[in-house]
Amino acid sequence: MTELSRRRALYLGAGAVGLTAFSGIAGCASTPVNAANAHQNVGPETYSEDEIVNAGADFLGTTAAALAKVVEKVFAENGRPNAYIKGEEGSGAIVVGLRYGKGVLYTKSGLQEDVFWQGPSVGWDVGGNGSKSFTLIYHLETLDQIYQRFPGVEGTAYFIGGVGVNYQQAGNIKLAPMRVGVGFRAGANVGYLSYSRERNISPF
Repeated sequence: MTELSRRRALYLGAGAVGLTAFSGIAGCASTPVNAANAHQNVGPETYSEDEIVNAGADFLGTTAAALAKVVEKVFAENGRPNAYIKGEEGSGAIVVGLRYGKGVLYTKSGLQEDVFWQGPSVGWDVGGNGSKSFTLIYHLETLDQIYQRFPGVEGTAYFIGGVGVNYQQAGNIKLAPMRVGVGFRAGANVGYLSYSRERNISPF
């Protein structure tokens, strides 16, 4: 067996844990009326800190005061986002972790789109979990720009007031996924997440 074959086998074996957690979340988000044209311009409108805190606090199950602390830092570093994703994800890890999720992308201009994500995370996390994820999106010009691979930005993970965040970036587009408690345990690891219109079993 080649080294590549062994690595793929390890991913697929670990994926059994992640898929078990992920299998129950397919209906986590209400299905929106997707944009008729994925190339439609998102527009220049952006969200304020208060809008993000109000949208995210109840969804993540944390207090507005706790979320406001991490949102303030994210805004200070990146400015105002023009979209966000509310979703749920399952993950499992055996040396190499797998993360799967589904959610709804919302833009300030009123567009909505179902979105899935999947990818490996390499690090110290062991086990499996299912958690909610609230992801801020920066510099998104069209909806179809979300459907690509976003590598983790090394050294950007931090945990404030019970809420963890780390950055992912592809070109000019930056994502800031926020999770609460154990949901953040894999977020600190540098891997990547690949976003798609349909659920993909393989993280590659």
